[in-house]
Amino acid sequence: MSGEVPGPQRGKAYRGSRITVYYDAQRCIHFAACVRGLPEVFDPARRPWIEAAGAEAGVLAEVVRRCPTGALQYHLEEGEPEMPSVPTVIEPSPDGPLLVRGDLRICGPDGERSETRVALCRCGASANKPFCDGSHGRIGWKSEAHTPGP
Repeated sequence: MSGEVPGPQRGKAYRGSRITVYYDAQRCIHFAACVRGLPEVFDPARRPWIEAAGAEAGVLAEVVRRCPTGALQYHLEEGEPEMPSVPTVIEPSPDGPLLVRGDLRICGPDGERSETRVALCRCGASANKPFCDGSHGRIGWKSEAHTPGP
């Protein structure tokens, strides 16, 4: 079953056994951690592409937390919600966005929202700022070479 859900869990809902997975297509940059982690649940060639009943709720939640952009979220009927990383971690992706994990408050055109995982645009071309929409790949944006600090 699927449908649009407003609120903290954004995007289309996919209900499984004791878990609902939410997918926000505007924030997906096809990192594919979900497809590699549970191909029997996340299959881009199938419709619907998420079969949330295909895995145990705890296993599915663990794979959803691997999504670096926050395009995938979940709600467990029983159990703890996703806890933010402590301390907050900011990692530049080579020739891509800033990947941020932590207890985040993101201010955007729709106001402030709480997040635990985001991919922030650093090429300036995203149509979904402050989030990355993959435009860096389309425009050929390259990050400067990273040199570790002292």
